[in-house]
Amino acid sequence: MKISMIAFLSEEKADPGAIARRCEDLGFEALFFPEHPVIPVSHRTPFPAGGPIPEFYSHMPDPFVLLSLAAANTTRLRIGTGICLVAERNPLLLAKEIATLDRYSGGRFIFGVGGGWLADETEIMGADFRRRWPITREYIAAMKELWSRSEAGFQGKFISFPAVRSYPKPVQKPHPPIFIGAAGERALKNVVAFADGWMPLHHSAEQIAQGVTRLRELCSEAGRRFEDLEISVSGPKVAKGEGPKEARERYRAAGVHRIILSVHKLAPREFEAELEQLAKEWMA
Repeated sequence: MKISMIAFLSEEKADPGAIARRCEDLGFEALFFPEHPVIPVSHRTPFPAGGPIPEFYSHMPDPFVLLSLAAANTTRLRIGTGICLVAERNPLLLAKEIATLDRYSGGRFIFGVGGGWLADETEIMGADFRRRWPITREYIAAMKELWSRSEAGFQGKFISFPAVRSYPKPVQKPHPPIFIGAAGERALKNVVAFADGWMPLHHSAEQIAQGVTRLRELCSEAGRRFEDLEISVSGPKVAKGEGPKEARERYRAAGVHRIILSVHKLAPREFEAELEQLAKEWMA
């Protein structure tokens, strides 16, 4: 079982390079960073957990800058987006950023993607929220062309460009692994259609097991090997009266390969103890 971290940073928290170094030293497999480029002051979309959108959502640094700092301060730790809001980005620039990061990290990048929940933000960033997943699918198809061909062009509904040359290419072939960070039937179909893994948020082991069963069915229908997919869960649920070790084994039995633990505090003088405690609990 791989144990990884997702860190919610702001300008008041610990240095991302120092966090990455400590994660690597403690044996964590990967470090992920989330994304919210802007948070509207007034918004019609309710916060999924209820109440106001937490203030730290407005203070998230750019994940690719954080990942570059994490990569520069480590040698083995995998680095990834958890998740990248693909529909809110230019796919030619995003393909270049990812290829560059994968190249200079020695092939350590994991591309976690999602559609997002904050419709107001998506619209401010120039995308149609209702079509965010068709846009995401097409953007990723275009990026795969840029990553794998010496001269790549693309003609689609949401993005079109003539033959271009875009280097460097990613170290990982044919491209860095793509994980779908979403839930539901559409997400599972997207995993099988164009991704390499499933990475839902706050799913119980029982929910994961149900999703894995459906993924097996969809893979069989599409003629794809289920064994080629990697299953992760971000923010695992620990049942009342259960310890991390028991939760880890339940997720393993459900088909999970990677558990991604959430850390929010990460104060400059306290983050090492916080990471050490999680390592002791989950990797003992």
